[in-house]
Amino acid sequence: MQASMEVGLMQRQWVEYTKSLFMEGFLDSQFIELQKLQDEGNPDFIVEVVSLFFEDSERLLNDLTRALEEPDVDFQKVDGHVHQLKGSSSSIGAQRVKNVCITLRSFCEEQNIEGCLRYLQQLKQETCLVKNKFENLFRMEQQIVAAGGSIPTKELLF
Repeated sequence: MQASMEVGLMQRQWVEYTKSLFMEGFLDSQFIELQKLQDEGNPDFIVEVVSLFFEDSERLLNDLTRALEEPDVDFQKVDGHVHQLKGSSSSIGAQRVKNVCITLRSFCEEQNIEGCLRYLQQLKQETCLVKNKFENLFRMEQQIVAAGGSIPTKELLF
């Protein structure tokens, strides 16, 4: 009896935490679409997709930093990196990262180096923030599964 109450509590905490990620704009409905693709046959699907996103984003952020440090900035190259990051953040539902990418791309169009550098810092910050949020979420999920429970994704339908 004690274990099932504990699992129920962890599941409620997971639902509340996940809802807060939507309310605070970290995640959008694309994340729900991703969850629908995860099943018993592929229980680590989301963790794998999100891990790939963070590997990609780290590489792209490094490329962006280097491109913006060039004496003669190639804004098309910068825009290409931002466009890639926007696409991959959009595919996992990382809304705040995607929104910073949109703003950063407009500074690229204007060839505004100061704006690009300012939003690059914000992009690094948002990527780091959402990474921490995902890590917390996945830790909670591992604890629920370890306690014999299942992830209550159906309770997220807004």
